[in-house]
Amino acid sequence: MKKYNMLTDKPGRSLFFFALPMILGNLFQQFYTTVDSIIVGQFVGEDALAAVGASYSLTTVFIMIAIGGGIGASVITSQYLGAGIYRKMKTSVSTALISFLILSLVLSAIGLLGNRAILSGLNTPENILSDAVLYLEIYFLGLPFLFMYNILSSIFNALGNSRTPLYLLIFSSLLNIGMDLVMVRVFHLGVAGVAIATVIAQGLSAVISFCLLLRLLGTYREETDAEASDAGERGVADADIAQRKLYDFSMLGNMIRVAIPSMVQQSIVSIGMLLVQSVVNGFGSSVLAGYTAGMRIESICIVPMIATGNAVSTFTAQNLGAGQPERVRRGYLAGVRMVAAFAVLTCLILTIFHGPIINAFLEEGSDAAAFATGNAYLTFIAFFFVCIGMKAITDGVLRGAGDVVVFTLANLINLGIRVSFAFGFAGVIGVEAVWFAVPMGWTTNFVISFIRYLSGKWSQKKLIKG
Repeated sequence: MKKYNMLTDKPGRSLFFFALPMILGNLFQQFYTTVDSIIVGQFVGEDALAAVGASYSLTTVFIMIAIGGGIGASVITSQYLGAGIYRKMKTSVSTALISFLILSLVLSAIGLLGNRAILSGLNTPENILSDAVLYLEIYFLGLPFLFMYNILSSIFNALGNSRTPLYLLIFSSLLNIGMDLVMVRVFHLGVAGVAIATVIAQGLSAVISFCLLLRLLGTYREETDAEASDAGERGVADADIAQRKLYDFSMLGNMIRVAIPSMVQQSIVSIGMLLVQSVVNGFGSSVLAGYTAGMRIESICIVPMIATGNAVSTFTAQNLGAGQPERVRRGYLAGVRMVAAFAVLTCLILTIFHGPIINAFLEEGSDAAAFATGNAYLTFIAFFFVCIGMKAITDGVLRGAGDVVVFTLANLINLGIRVSFAFGFAGVIGVEAVWFAVPMGWTTNFVISFIRYLSGKWSQKKLIKG
C-alpha cells in the first residue's frame, strides 16, 4: 500500500488511505473481543456471557481512557511533525509514554481494589457476580500492558504510520483467538481463560510495539530540524541532540489540555454504557446477555466512524502545524463522505442479518428474552450510525486543533442525555430506553460541535512553539 503524505497529497485520498489501516486494525480489535463473547456464550454458557458483558462496560472505559489520552497527547506530536521540529517531537513522545505508564499503574491499582464494589453498585446479578469479579481481577493485573499498547498505537498514528498498528492488531487478534480456544476448550478455564488470553496477547504486542517505535524514531534525524538546519553546522546539531529532554512538563501541560477532553470524548460511549448498566442489570441476566451481544455488534459497527474521526484529528494537527487550515476543511468534507458510506452499508447489513448475528452469540436453548433483546437493539440502532460518524469527524477537527472547550461541553452533554433518559424512562417504556437515548446523545453532540466548526475559530489554535 502506497504511503500518502497528509501535508501534500490530495486531502480525500490521503485521509482515506491513512484511515483505512486504522479502521481495519480497530475492526480486528473488536473482532477478537466479539469472538471472546461467542466462545464464552457457546462453550461456557449464557451466565458466563452475561458475566463478561457485565465486565465489558467497565474494561472498555479504561481502554477508551488510554485511546483518548493517546490521541490527545499525540496531537502535540503531530503538530511538531508537521512543523518539522523532530527534536521536540521525540521529547513529546517520551513525555507521553512516561506519563501514561504512571497513569496506567494507578488505574490498575484502583481497578483491583474497587472492581467488586463497582459491579455490586451497578446491580450486577448475584448469579454472575463471582465470574465478573474474577474476569476483572485478571484484566486489571495486565492493564498497564493493555494501556501502553493503545498509547503506542496512537503515537504511530500521530507519526503518520497507521499500518504498523494494523499489523500488530492482526497478530494480537489471531493470537488472542487461538489462546481463547485453548484456555476454554482444552484447559476449561472459562471466563478466567478469556481474560488471561487477552492480557497475554496484548502484552506481547505492547512489547513489540515499543521496540518498533524506537526504531521508527531513529529514522528522524534531528540535525534536519528547522532549528538545526538553520544553524547549518553539525556541531550545533549535535548540541541540540544532547539537549533533548526525556520529559518536558510544559509539553505535558499542553498534552493534558487536549488529552483530558479526548479521554472524555473517547470514553463517552463506554461511560454511558457503564452508567446505564445498572438499568439493564435490573432486567435480569437473560436480558443482559442479549444486550451484551447487541452491544458487541454496535462496538464493531462504530469502528469506521471512530477511526475516521481519529484520522481527521491527526490530519488536522499535522496541517495546522504546517499552517494549512484550508486543507483541513477539504479533509473534513472527505470525512463526511466516508462516514456516510459506512453508515449506509452498516444499516443494510444489520437490517438483513441481525437474526443470525445475534444467534451466533447465544447457545441453543438460551432464554427467549436474550434473543429478543439483542434483535430489538440491533434493528433500532442500525439507522443511527451516521449520527456518531458526523460527531466523530467534527470532534476530530476540534481535537486536532486543540480547540477543546466546546468539544468537551458537547461530549458531556451527550453523556448527560444518555444517562438521564435511560434512568428516567426505563421504568416507563422498559429496557428500550437504554438504546433510545443513544442517538439522542450522538446527534446533540454533533450539532454543538458543528456550530463551533462553522465558526472557524478552531483554525486559529496552535499548541506548539517553534
